Amino acid sequence: MTAPRARPADRLTAPAARPVKHNSAGRLLLRTLFWSGLALAVLPWWLGTKTGSVNTTPEVFQAAGRVTGLIAGYLLLVQVLLMSRLTWLERWIGARHLGLWHRELGGSVLVMILTHAALITVGYAHADRIGFVSELKTILTEFPDMITAFLATGMLVCIGLLSIRRLRRALPYELWYFLHLSAYLALLLGFAHQFSDGQELFKPGLGRTIWIGFYVLTIAAVVLGRVVAPLSLNLRHRLRVADVVPEGPDMVSIYITGRRLPDLDAQAGQFFRWRFLARGYWWQAHPFSLSAAPNGRWLRLTVKTVGSHTHQLRSLRPGVRIFVEGPWGDFTASRRVKSRTVLIAAGSGIAPIRALMEELPPGAIVIYRASAVHDLHLRHELEHLAELRHATLWFVVGDRRDPGPRRLFTPAGMRELVPDITERDVYLCGPDGLVEQSLKVLRGLRVPRRQVHLDPFEI
Repeated sequence: MTAPRARPADRLTAPAARPVKHNSAGRLLLRTLFWSGLALAVLPWWLGTKTGSVNTTPEVFQAAGRVTGLIAGYLLLVQVLLMSRLTWLERWIGARHLGLWHRELGGSVLVMILTHAALITVGYAHADRIGFVSELKTILTEFPDMITAFLATGMLVCIGLLSIRRLRRALPYELWYFLHLSAYLALLLGFAHQFSDGQELFKPGLGRTIWIGFYVLTIAAVVLGRVVAPLSLNLRHRLRVADVVPEGPDMVSIYITGRRLPDLDAQAGQFFRWRFLARGYWWQAHPFSLSAAPNGRWLRLTVKTVGSHTHQLRSLRPGVRIFVEGPWGDFTASRRVKSRTVLIAAGSGIAPIRALMEELPPGAIVIYRASAVHDLHLRHELEHLAELRHATLWFVVGDRRDPGPRRLFTPAGMRELVPDITERDVYLCGPDGLVEQSLKVLRGLRVPRRQVHLDPFEI
């Protein structure tokens, strides 16, 4: 079973751009729910604390420790919920915003957990009139569930450190991914401590019921988004490799077929996590964007060789079964707010940009940055698409230190290429350097933030 090496014209069968969707109201509602949930999370302490009962220094430390503990637990649950991969949540709020909020909450979670541990230990040390280290030893030896809470804290600190962008990019993707998944284990390890040692939660009552509800909601969301939905998708569509086509010395396209593909509900610019169920491949799953708009007959991803796994993909055989998770991301035509667009790409970022050209309105301007002419992948398809969709295609080729490329990625140079850039949506996908420089240029040109769309991998 193989897919024909389609002529460019055969590939341009995607529908026109979908109606524009606005999600600002959804984000406002989510913020409201977040703060309301935080108030409910702290409510057990408020109800259980009598007026005037916090007077002494130990009591102040202990009260502050309990409040920060409740806040830390709540923020961790919210972090997990944001990344539960519920399809309706991503489409309602936007994958980029969910990812940004998840990352921004990470620092707050670590600060609150460490502050909670320090305040509680100091408070009880004052009350027992012993040193900090002695009190910590007593807590760990006399309260069994505190040991698991201590382990959970260590795991979350490690995850937080590894989430620093420079450290994260130094790790193999699969290693970072599995380490990040250990946050679920940390959540479960902290569960027992909250309900057995937490003064506000160990007794039956309103507070305990609220927190059990928080956990049930979060676990249900994770199970639905991370387990039920992927299993259902794969049983329904049964995807397989149809063909593997080299696009150059360091890039390959993989064509994929399956059942009921029109019902997949994927859009150009979105990505899946692909797990190829063959020897040597099955234990890894990587995120790759679609490089052609879904057409109901096949899907395509185009992968740049950057490591051992991507290099091995050239050897895939037609017929190999695939387990996928997705589609995810809001780097799509449906997020635009203007009738005109500009697309900026480099490296493997050209794959989702090429797919978007099929679904965005005609008249787009595409800027493709490359170090050399032989690095312009999918060039013939881009040129054919530009002709068919009345798009303007700019190839910016050369070393980043060359005067030409350097000038073009300045406010003055960008305005020469796109005179009406403030009246266009900007889709941006590529290496960190390109993204950072482009964002700096867009800020200098005063392009409104709501018109700038980044691929989810760039957050």
